[in-house]
Amino acid sequence: MKIALIQAPLVWENPKANRDYFEEKIKSVSDEIDLVILPEMFSTGFTMNPSEVFETMDGETISLLKNLAKAKNLAITGSLIIKENDKFYNRLVFVFPSAEIKKYDKRHLFSLAGEEKIYTAGNDKLIVEYLGWKICPLICYDLRFPVFARNVEDYDLLIYVANWPEVRINAWDILLKARAVENMAYTIGVNRIGKDGNDYPHNGHSQVVDFLGNYAIEPQETEGVFTTELNKKELQEARNKFGFLNDKDDFEIK
Repeated sequence: MKIALIQAPLVWENPKANRDYFEEKIKSVSDEIDLVILPEMFSTGFTMNPSEVFETMDGETISLLKNLAKAKNLAITGSLIIKENDKFYNRLVFVFPSAEIKKYDKRHLFSLAGEEKIYTAGNDKLIVEYLGWKICPLICYDLRFPVFARNVEDYDLLIYVANWPEVRINAWDILLKARAVENMAYTIGVNRIGKDGNDYPHNGHSQVVDFLGNYAIEPQETEGVFTTELNKKELQEARNKFGFLNDKDDFEIK
């Protein structure tokens, strides 16, 4: 599966500017790309002012993603602010080439920023099946909680979309490698760059780590679209050879 990571300097609380930016970038990717990954809250930046910039599942951004996915015959994933039943969600959407959508609402809300006071947490882990791959997409702060990400579903690819600040970027790099190794799965992190509306700098470090902890794409610090191809045969051969997942603990998340 060929994937593209888009690392962008998000425009603060400006959905139209960000839509225009990502539309141009997605239209420019190769026709061979199967999956495009965008950052967390890609249409606004990580804002605690959802009432000013929220959208609905029938809104302009979702409509754009559906149209782009169909036109380019690829899948797109990333998170944005959605209002539903009078509640705000930091919602990841996975848009298939058919325009079908799967959703995941961020489970671990970032208490340091008061996210849990404004947004409603999700409960359900999402596993997407796409092109013969099982994919687990998660959001930013989820990265710090390995139990929720534990590979009990035999997924092949773990994705984190984020607005992870530069001051804690070492943790981002360490934890992405840890999640890849402990789950024997390709692990992708897509972060933003540039300063946000609170003047916090972000230096990206979007990356792809393979199932043994090696970089397929090393951490990137510049704006851009970064591509690679994931090899499921090599993943399965490594799992069969080492068998690490066969020895995992049994548990239940309540």
